[in-house]
Amino acid sequence: MLKSPGSAPSSLVGSVGKWRKTRQIKNLTRPLHFSTTSQASFPNPKSSSIPMEVEIKLRLPDSTAHQKLSDALSTFHVKTLAQENVFFDGEGSELVKNLAALRLRFYDLDSHCVLSLKAKPVISSGISRVEEQEESVDPPVGRACVDNPGRLLLFGSSDIIRRVREEYNVKDLVCLGGFRNVRAVYDWKGLKLELDETIYDFGTSYEIECESAEPERDKKLIEGFLEENGIGYSYSNVNKFAVFRSRKLPD
Repeated sequence: MLKSPGSAPSSLVGSVGKWRKTRQIKNLTRPLHFSTTSQASFPNPKSSSIPMEVEIKLRLPDSTAHQKLSDALSTFHVKTLAQENVFFDGEGSELVKNLAALRLRFYDLDSHCVLSLKAKPVISSGISRVEEQEESVDPPVGRACVDNPGRLLLFGSSDIIRRVREEYNVKDLVCLGGFRNVRAVYDWKGLKLELDETIYDFGTSYEIECESAEPERDKKLIEGFLEENGIGYSYSNVNKFAVFRSRKLPD
C-alpha cells in the first residue's frame, strides 16, 4: 500500500488492498448487435475539438523503486485512486488497426466512470503525445456496457461513439478485457505527478507520469528528483494499452 499522510479514506484504502489482488477483468469477446438509432442516456460532449494529451512517462524498475519514490513524495500526496480500465474494439479490430483505443475507466469502486477515445499515439524519449477525447458515463451504465459491449453504440449523443461509428466504421463492439491501476497523485513543484502501480494478469509494472505543457523542461525536473533520491528509471517506450495487448511487461 502506498504510504503517505492524508491519503484516501480508510474504507477505500482497505478495499484497494483487496482490489489490487483481483485478477484481470474477464475477457468478453461476443459481439452484440444493437440498433444505432436507439436512444441512450449520455451527456453531451464538452467540445467538438480533440485535444492532444502530452505526458512525461518514466518507467520504474520494480516495486522497491516504486515504494522509495512513494516515500520521497509522501509530503506532497493529494489522493490515491483505484482505477479499472476496460477496452473495446470493433469485431474486425477497426480501432487497433488505426492506432486508436476505446476505454471505459471506473474510479474508486465505481464512484464515477469515464469513456475515452485515444488515437494517433507517439512516444519518444519518455514523452507521449496522443489525441484524447473524454466523456463522463454513469457507472451502472458503464458496467452494463462491459457485460454487453454493443450497448456503447446506443450512445446517440456521444461524440466519441459517433466517431467510432463514422470515422472508424465500427458496426459491432467486443470487449478486450483490461487491467487495474493504483494511482497516487502528488502536487510537486506545481506539477501533478501520478505514480502508477499497474496490475496485469501477467505481472505488475510501475511508472510515473506527468501531463505537461512543457514536457522537456518538466522531464528534466522529474529526472533530477529521481536521481537525487537514488531511484532508477528509464524512458517508457510503449503505453499501458500496448503492454496489455502484448501480454508482456516492458524489458
